[in-house]
Amino acid sequence: MKRIEEKNKRRVQRKNHIRKTLSGTASKPRLSVFRSNKNLNLQVIDDVAGHTLVSVTTLEAELKGTKPNIEGGAKLGQIVGQRLKAANIDTIVFDRNGYKYHGVVKAIAEAAREAGIKF
Repeated sequence: MKRIEEKNKRRVQRKNHIRKTLSGTASKPRLSVFRSNKNLNLQVIDDVAGHTLVSVTTLEAELKGTKPNIEGGAKLGQIVGQRLKAANIDTIVFDRNGYKYHGVVKAIAEAAREAGIKF
């Protein structure tokens, strides 16, 4: 159990180090990724105003059966890309939240890029 706590503590330290320089604005909001063993959450945030512009989670009714794996991440990336296009946002800042750019996080980013989002 201690190993898991230490691993999460290091991730939070990486997250805080990244967030010192990474910030979202109204013209270029921040796409924040959170993953757990059961769910995935994506939020597009305007840090200046402190508002969430778009969010997607596997807890939504139409995404209830989506698993937090690479396929599920790609599906959420496509949906967040569509919702961003509907909100007239085409450029974002990608916040991997201290996770490695590998696996699910990479699948989310690539699917959002395929949907036409630039970052």
